[in-house]
Amino acid sequence: MSAETGQQASDRIWTIPNALSVLRLAGVPVFLWLLLGPEEDGWALALLVASALTDWLDGKLARWLNQTSKFGVLLDPAADRLYIFATLLAFVLRDILPLWVALMLVGRELVVGLCLPLLRRAGYAPPEVTYVGKAATFCLMYAFPLLLLVQTDTTAAEVFRPIAYAFTVWGAVLHLWSGLLYVLQTISALRQRSDAPASSAEDSRSDS
Repeated sequence: MSAETGQQASDRIWTIPNALSVLRLAGVPVFLWLLLGPEEDGWALALLVASALTDWLDGKLARWLNQTSKFGVLLDPAADRLYIFATLLAFVLRDILPLWVALMLVGRELVVGLCLPLLRRAGYAPPEVTYVGKAATFCLMYAFPLLLLVQTDTTAAEVFRPIAYAFTVWGAVLHLWSGLLYVLQTISALRQRSDAPASSAEDSRSDS
């Protein structure tokens, strides 16, 4: 495939992966209504699982069909974050999750979000996703459905309750750790940027 074709593909909006991301995004208000309105946890759990499956599928299809796009790169994580925020909001309102845990996770996202314009202004791309960040997302994506599952008075709820809490703790700790690593990477990059002119000036003086 030529470079021109690749550029055209990267600018496309109407692709199958993007359609799946839009569909997942449209499910967010339905998910919130199921949790906070009729409290249909079973249907909310099914929707959350379906969202996770489409999240995996749109990434696979984007690579298989060569339909990776700039719009999809922005849309896909936006849908993921909206689901996380919606889940945290509903869980706090229903006393499934303590408020301080939700604030801690949201605060991490806000701090990391502030790093992005600083890096762009300095001419750096955002740091790559770390294994710690991937592990945090993995734990949280398991923790949320399990926390919904254990709200019922069943034997399965008793069995999965410690597992749900364990995934929640691991996910929260890893999420904060990955955020700290992100901040440290940003500070390091900005320091290197600020030290570069001074180093260049010293080199020019030594050459003369």
